[in-house]
Amino acid sequence: MKQSIKSRQISRKAIHITDALLKREMELVRDTVIPYQWEALNDQVPDAQPSYCMRNFKVAGKINREKERRKGYTPPVYPTDSICVWPEDPDHLEERFYGFLFQDSDFAKWIEAVAYSLEQYPNSELEKTADNAIELVCAAQQPDGYLDTFYSINDMTKRFTNLKDNHELYCLGHLIEGAVAYYEATGKNKLLLAACRFADCVAENIGPEEGKRHGYPGHEIAEMALARLYELTGEEKYRKLGLYFIDERGKQPYYFDTEHAVKNPSASKLRYQYHQAHLPVRDQKEAVGHAVRAVYLYSGMADFARLSEDNSLKEACERLWEDIVSRKMYLTGGIGATHIGEAFSFAYDLPNHTAYAETCASIGMMFFARRMLLLEQDAKYADIMERELYNGVLSGMSLEGTSFFYVNPLEVLPEACEKDERKQHVKPVRQKWFGCACCPPNLARLITSIGSYIMTESEDTVWIHLYAGCIFTKELDKGKVIISIESGFPWDGHVRIQIEGDTDRPLTIALRIPDWGRDYQISEIEGAESKKRKGYLYLTKVWRADVFELVFPMEVRLIDADSRVRENIGKAAVMRGPIVYCMEEADNGRDLHLLRMDEQAVYDTEKKQIGTETMIAVKAQGFRQNKMEDSLYHLHMPAEYKRTELIWIPYYAWANRGEGEMQVWTRY
Repeated sequence: MKQSIKSRQISRKAIHITDALLKREMELVRDTVIPYQWEALNDQVPDAQPSYCMRNFKVAGKINREKERRKGYTPPVYPTDSICVWPEDPDHLEERFYGFLFQDSDFAKWIEAVAYSLEQYPNSELEKTADNAIELVCAAQQPDGYLDTFYSINDMTKRFTNLKDNHELYCLGHLIEGAVAYYEATGKNKLLLAACRFADCVAENIGPEEGKRHGYPGHEIAEMALARLYELTGEEKYRKLGLYFIDERGKQPYYFDTEHAVKNPSASKLRYQYHQAHLPVRDQKEAVGHAVRAVYLYSGMADFARLSEDNSLKEACERLWEDIVSRKMYLTGGIGATHIGEAFSFAYDLPNHTAYAETCASIGMMFFARRMLLLEQDAKYADIMERELYNGVLSGMSLEGTSFFYVNPLEVLPEACEKDERKQHVKPVRQKWFGCACCPPNLARLITSIGSYIMTESEDTVWIHLYAGCIFTKELDKGKVIISIESGFPWDGHVRIQIEGDTDRPLTIALRIPDWGRDYQISEIEGAESKKRKGYLYLTKVWRADVFELVFPMEVRLIDADSRVRENIGKAAVMRGPIVYCMEEADNGRDLHLLRMDEQAVYDTEKKQIGTETMIAVKAQGFRQNKMEDSLYHLHMPAEYKRTELIWIPYYAWANRGEGEMQVWTRY
């Protein structure tokens, strides 16, 4: 594969986060979210839907012990054809599986977040809780390595019979991710060995060889997890299994047809777009289907494009990336425009009030962006990574860390959420928990691993992708270089970088120039050679005790949408730096749809306190249309307006002051 510069992920242990906003988010996850989620996984959150996650592991472990104790013991068999099972009497539970069939993955995401948190903030009590949880999980593993409580409790004879729908390989993927992270953080390998045994069990049953199932995951993530396991262990069998899942996907005759005994399937009709299995991945040109599954797949494809130096996979990733960001992405970075299938819609169909834009999908876009940056150092990937982080990701969690959004719309009328079935997936306030709780633990693991996204490196180069306050130590053959970043992002465009080195070896620092900050200023750096390439400013020198500053413009920008986005004709949105802004009823009163921007207005900023967090709000003079309520329809006449002050707050902070209207796009 043609690649001018190769880069790799930095060690999270080599970076210490000092950034005001992101450190606060990480501490919020450490102090509030991780304990809260542990309570949720153990069904201890009042008024929240039970998870049954850890209870399922206990039941599966109990069945294993009973098999050991009583020779010939056969556990009860339960149906496996339902996506979720809820108890008839929650006060009297049977010894069976409850919750969604992918419930095991919530533990795996939780343990992954715990691992990343322990790297930044060692905590013996949390580590002890995690170790005990791992004991519980490993006790549920079958002798051949299989580890999925939905089948081990319900009916082991049915395992691997419904790869399309029943998420075994999804649970495998998350288990690997959590196990690798916990091993890297603590050096403890009990969960890692369990994950390897499960992966080995899968490889014994699924693959190209005769007698095996020639299948692949219905819900992707195993692909990028197996790439990570391969990079950790060096075991070729994990690379082969992950690449097999990618190569086999979408081939005809479709495996899912065979698996589900589809009679007389039409070879000419493409199917399984929802699963991104309609075409071989190298032939796919458009992002379709379930948005989270899609970006998880594309992330795995990018991993294997890099590991296998496969240019055809890289080109497919580039095409799919371009389709998403140019035709199917909300301004906030949200993807997945329709709640029907939690899926991509057609190009430029981006409705604001019915948007799905799942939090997990924005997280998945960050996964995809980081992997594309390892393939090619192009700032366009980091620009989207930044957009996702400060908007589509952080919006998924309240400022207190105890309630969450699954869906992230760009316009909300609370009455419609309650009374209109088409909009009932949209919630006007964050929820304590979800029965299908993929987003909260996904948020936790993303935020706690943010150091992996700030920089990447090669032997002689460090790329700075996100201007977050941090201290990074770059080890060289002889000596080291310490890079310290002080940043006011996302509120202030001033960045101070101090670099101290004790080596005579030159090092290149590559600084991303954001797409919104091209009119930047940089102080003089004595003796540095500089060049620009694909949105990065490369500075090369022997660093001793150097300090320089960057200043990125933080003026308010009004954003128009492509004219093909019908929802936004005659409307504009407000951005400042990387932040997308929105209006809320709390600042602007009801009937936000009656507000209009003044194109000649001067936009000012002010500090605003929301909850315990201080942020930058935007304000300007605008108009409010007078109401015409005499009749439903009337002869046209020019609308009458009165002057009013308009106030915008950061999108990620909406719905932290009670229920009310919200909108990102406003008439002008």
